[in-house]
Amino acid sequence: MYTAEFDYKKASSLQDALSLLQQHPDAKLLAGGHSLIPAMKLRLAAPSLLIDISKVPELRGVRMEGNTLIIGAATTYHELETNDLVRKAAPLLTEVIPHIGDPMVRHRGTIGGSLSHADPAADLPAAMLALGAQMKIQGRSGSRVVDADQFFQGMFSTALGEGEILTEIHIPALSGRQAYEKFPHPASRYAVVGVAVVAGPEGVRAAVTGAGEHALRLSRLEQALAGKPLNAETIAAACQNLLSAEGLNHDLVASAEYRAHLVDVLAKRALLRLV
Repeated sequence: MYTAEFDYKKASSLQDALSLLQQHPDAKLLAGGHSLIPAMKLRLAAPSLLIDISKVPELRGVRMEGNTLIIGAATTYHELETNDLVRKAAPLLTEVIPHIGDPMVRHRGTIGGSLSHADPAADLPAAMLALGAQMKIQGRSGSRVVDADQFFQGMFSTALGEGEILTEIHIPALSGRQAYEKFPHPASRYAVVGVAVVAGPEGVRAAVTGAGEHALRLSRLEQALAGKPLNAETIAAACQNLLSAEGLNHDLVASAEYRAHLVDVLAKRALLRLV
């Protein structure tokens, strides 16, 4: 199918992109475009203007500031997958990214595009929650930082307001062990359920994607393992009935009850890999 007619502008800087958003409130940002373009072809989205931010220098790159890994929102999956700083400071991302799409998608798709789109079955949101990431958001009036726990608010819904752009992802460099387990959709490779876990000195952080309207923390699992050694016995006891089937996603691939079961199974697998 063909998209509706639209104009195209390439932003030269972050301020240029923000200015264009202010002038065209119904515009959409274009980085990799792997979610936006298919939606436009299906006429689920019909922006009058696409603002290309893929080459905005302020939105690209990876660096360390103190003990914080900072990733520009327009950095591609491939750049992250092959970056030594990411491999050392947040190895969970190095493990998660190969689960995303295929090599063509990973060479063009961006981390900020995925997080801003907030697909309920995307892999990265669960990783952000498990890593305790923060999102830096820029608007015309200034910037603000939002914890990942508050960033994902619903199906395809985030804390981004009108005219705002996700510019950076801040991830604390964690010394703990990290793992991701996923049951992929057989055709799309999106997560039917995916579970990310991080076990560090302060305890276990865990999150799930694919199960509900948006990625969410597995608080019951975190509480069940608080102050306990990670071993087969404690993990088996903790990974039971982590989520109620009520309110979970259900479709032709998996019922809500099956998704609830997968959460228990994948959380257990991920934790056992850590030990």
